[in-house]
Amino acid sequence: MTSISRTLKFACLSAALILGACTHKQEAVNTVPPPAPPPPVPAAPAPVTSKILPGSAEDFRVNVGDTVHFGYNEYSIQDTDKSVLGRQAAWLAKYPAVRVTVEGHCDERGTREYNLALGARRANAVKEYLVAQGVSTGRVETVSYGKERPICTESNEGCWAQNRRGVTTITGGANS
Repeated sequence: MTSISRTLKFACLSAALILGACTHKQEAVNTVPPPAPPPPVPAAPAPVTSKILPGSAEDFRVNVGDTVHFGYNEYSIQDTDKSVLGRQAAWLAKYPAVRVTVEGHCDERGTREYNLALGARRANAVKEYLVAQGVSTGRVETVSYGKERPICTESNEGCWAQNRRGVTTITGGANS
């Protein structure tokens, strides 16, 4: 064998070993297990669904608001309560078969007769506001309870303020 032939054989053998080593290294890299996939992102919790039936008296009371308040010896609608009455009018427009009664209430001060008259003026003020917002007058009744149905029975200004109110209640046509 000539030295060229030997050199050529040596070169081929070296190349084969180098390629074999590269292949072997590649196999070694491929035998390492791939990294674990990231843990799944937890799904967002399902939205809480309300058990309140749209168009029901509870829907009106909870989601719209049924009560406005009055100052001492007053029956004009306060600016702070106009948004509540606006929501009531919008809700009533959405549910045109619903009928309501507006209750007028007073605090314990004053005579029974005076408070019945004041409660009636309060109930009518709420009715007039709703009618001005587009609610049919035939859908709104009024009643005065004067001082006969307090929600707070203590004799102090905080309690009296709670009792000076107009409450809109669903009386017909609402979903159960």
